[in-house]
Amino acid sequence: MSVRTQSSEQSAEAAHRAGFACFVGRPNAGKSTLTNALVGKKVAITSNRPQTTRHTVRGIVHRPEAQLILVDTPGLHKPRTLLGERLNDVVRATWAEVDVIGFCLPADQKIGPGDRFIAKELAGIKRTPKIAIVTKTDLVDSKALAEQLIAVDQMARELGFEWQEIVPVSAVGDQQVALLADLLVPLLPEGPALYPEGDLTDEPEQVMVAELIREAALEGVRDELPHSIAVVVEEMLPREDRPADRPLVDIHANIYIERPSQKGIIIGPKGKRLKDVGVKSRQQIEALLGTPVFLDLHVKVAKDWQRNPKQLRRLGF
Repeated sequence: MSVRTQSSEQSAEAAHRAGFACFVGRPNAGKSTLTNALVGKKVAITSNRPQTTRHTVRGIVHRPEAQLILVDTPGLHKPRTLLGERLNDVVRATWAEVDVIGFCLPADQKIGPGDRFIAKELAGIKRTPKIAIVTKTDLVDSKALAEQLIAVDQMARELGFEWQEIVPVSAVGDQQVALLADLLVPLLPEGPALYPEGDLTDEPEQVMVAELIREAALEGVRDELPHSIAVVVEEMLPREDRPADRPLVDIHANIYIERPSQKGIIIGPKGKRLKDVGVKSRQQIEALLGTPVFLDLHVKVAKDWQRNPKQLRRLGF
């Protein structure tokens, strides 16, 4: 078992590499936070609610010797709805196309059936190198971390494969994040950069705006809501008749929930929650677009959309 820590030797001068890596793991294993830490900017929605990532967000890490494109997939899980099945299909399709797979396992949680379910799927993918990433190391002491590293190694052996590397990281504490990139890069194929310097993601801006609104809407709501929220940006246009030095972008978006009873939770007493969602997401959107924004939010009911193929299509799944 080779566990890497920061003092690992740097690789010698080599040809430029470029390729795709994807992070997998059960919901809330720290995949999105890690993507954001590696890219150095927020490109993936993070929330302490499991199952928040629904789009394959690509974060792009630019280095002089390489370009690492991170594909952030939804957490693989035993599906209970049609949406859940679609999300699992997205994960498997992504695994088939990347150059390296990083399996995220939180340091502060024992390996469970969900992790074994994913590891078993990974064991069936023969050609793609696999790295185990033990996340959230800032939450445990060194003894607990050592035990987790051994358990992660053991799990792969039992399933008949070996990790290329096992790396403990803390994205929040910025520990070993650069080292992780150092270990991923040599596993990429040689070749020129695939995206222009300066690009951080290939997600359309409208999708990212919708994700920022959804992240703000998820904050502080009761446990029954996270999967029931979808956001669609209906319109995003620069306002006409504005002087060049004072641009403004008008954004009209709908927050969809599944049942009329959920409307009150999102809107809050006297509309206070929805107002907070607007303020919070507008700040993030303005930072993303680099321009002032007028944000118009509406809450609508799309009955049982997670189980309805027609509604799923309309909401972009």
